[in-house]
Amino acid sequence: MTSLPFYQIDAFATRTFEGNQACVMPLDDFLPDAQLQAIAAENNVSETAYIVPKGDGVWALRWFTPTVEVPLCGHATLASAHVLFSHMDFDGPEIGFDTVKSGRLTVKRATGGRYEMDFPAPAVRKMDITDDVAAALGAWPLEAWGGPFYACVFASADDIVQLQPDIDLIAKLGIMKDVNRGNLGCLAVQGDGMDVVSRFFAPASGIPEDPATGSWHCMVAAILGPRFKRPLDCFQAYPGRGGLMNVELIGDRVKIRGKAVTVIEGKFTL
Repeated sequence: MTSLPFYQIDAFATRTFEGNQACVMPLDDFLPDAQLQAIAAENNVSETAYIVPKGDGVWALRWFTPTVEVPLCGHATLASAHVLFSHMDFDGPEIGFDTVKSGRLTVKRATGGRYEMDFPAPAVRKMDITDDVAAALGAWPLEAWGGPFYACVFASADDIVQLQPDIDLIAKLGIMKDVNRGNLGCLAVQGDGMDVVSRFFAPASGIPEDPATGSWHCMVAAILGPRFKRPLDCFQAYPGRGGLMNVELIGDRVKIRGKAVTVIEGKFTL
């Protein structure tokens, strides 16, 4: 039998039971893809991150949901940095993560016990609101945007919290051009003491609703950054948990700041 180091982290959280769960597994080399996917399915949290050292403060990083490998995952990147800084004695000023589809990502310590991630800003554009999207959400949004995901803007935080979407219908929305509408986010400006309140539904990636999503907040920053031109305090209103993060659009990059908490440290046995 083989034992692999294993950490479970609550990311974008100030305490256990907040934010989004991620498993982080440091490896000497990546295992075969089928094995990485099987481990992620066994872990059964929204993402499992695998990190492999490359030297000089850089790690290769891949992310898997229980069903697919994804091109970008914010909360599991935050969790990976937390493991390196807090459990693996990394004392450099900044961690570099080399990824397959999102290039070099960096994470450094920030004020107030937070970490600051540097991600690429996605291209976004206004889109039509369609009957099938409104039916899936059970509500008609004020406006819609396309980018890595389909995004719907609502009038208030209460509208976001009270959404009762049909997850099966969201999953069936499928692909429209380059927009993966089977992964769909909803946001409202201001409410509950936050600049932005949102929720994110990802059945196309095997996650009915995600508790705290960094890649989604890259899109939030791209949509709202030109309007506000300042950092935005965001709350992802997953029922019973919720995640807190601060996002800022700077040129073609997004800064995402948040905290993380270690929940489990142990070994995964193959």
